[in-house]
Amino acid sequence: MLKVLAVAGSDSGGGAGIQADLKTFTALGAFGMSAVTAVTAQDTQGVAGVWELPPAAVSQQIQVVAEDIGADAVKVGMLSSAALVAAVAEALGRFLPGCPLVVDPVMQAKGGHALLAAEAVTELKRLLLPRATVVTPNLPEAAALVGHPVDTLEDQVHAGQELLASGACWVLVKGGHGASAEIVDHLAGDAPLDFIHPRIPTPHTHGTGCTLSSAIAVGLARGLPVPAAVDLAERYVAGAIAHAPGLGHGHGPLHHMWALDPASGAEEDLKPWLPE
Repeated sequence: MLKVLAVAGSDSGGGAGIQADLKTFTALGAFGMSAVTAVTAQDTQGVAGVWELPPAAVSQQIQVVAEDIGADAVKVGMLSSAALVAAVAEALGRFLPGCPLVVDPVMQAKGGHALLAAEAVTELKRLLLPRATVVTPNLPEAAALVGHPVDTLEDQVHAGQELLASGACWVLVKGGHGASAEIVDHLAGDAPLDFIHPRIPTPHTHGTGCTLSSAIAVGLARGLPVPAAVDLAERYVAGAIAHAPGLGHGHGPLHHMWALDPASGAEEDLKPWLPE
């Protein structure tokens, strides 16, 4: 069975973070494991509190999972401090060297709460991006990583090239924070691609980035080439947004299990992702 490890924060509302990661892994036929980096008190309306775990606790979670069960891919999400970035980079290098790695540089919650200290951005670029198979920043995250605004598709292309120069193998610069009627996610790498989707008019997009990066990790665990893993992940997330259950009074969660519902109309090319 495919085994995928998520290194990320906990979302008490269940829409993002570790909870979204594990739901995605399960929906797409992988056994999910977790190394929790922080505990948040949050719901669809925002983040009320954040408690970071000690770096040693995060490192040991990675170690015991790697030594006992192993992993076919790793997804890294919320790392709130430079110390956590360093600890995770060291643990992955020691216990899961060469394992496909998706880095989602989570910097801010949907409601605007900062989730990554400013001084940690430099360490993220220095220690984790060179290890990454795929990095998945949205427009504000890409801007923070490259040090200048990223607003247009041309900006996305340039930012992708800059982040490739930081050592990442592939960079998916997501355009969902833009204002256009169509969302363009630009994949920079050996064979650049643009993934274009109509914008779905809904407030229920909490956890979209976590879900997308986790779905890509499952694709890499299956041995798919990066462009194919991103393509199927994009399709899976689009369906999860379209079938969102409408929970809460703010930015509601996606429907992570939508493709398992026989009435969902899941596309044929999602079948390789689904449990047998």
